[in-house]
Amino acid sequence: MEKIRFEDLPMAMENSLERLSKIEKQLYHLKEYFQPKEPVELMTRKEVAEHFKIDISTLHNWTKKGKLIRYGLGSRIYYKRSEIQKALIKMI
Repeated sequence: MEKIRFEDLPMAMENSLERLSKIEKQLYHLKEYFQPKEPVELMTRKEVAEHFKIDISTLHNWTKKGKLIRYGLGSRIYYKRSEIQKALIKMI
């Protein structure tokens, strides 16, 4: 930090206020466009099949055709609830 003389105080204060103003604008911009992440809810193949009232083989075919996206976690397969709801709207 540099030393400021008494004569430099008005200019230093003006520079500080300009910097604070820029920081305030940046914070406002971040606050305006910041969207908190929603937790991702995963569904099993069985839950998705029950949701659509379809067989697991139909779910497998829809996944192969690209209508639904599957996610693997270890040896298990999951689907995102938000994507399932969007797919349902597209199918209607």
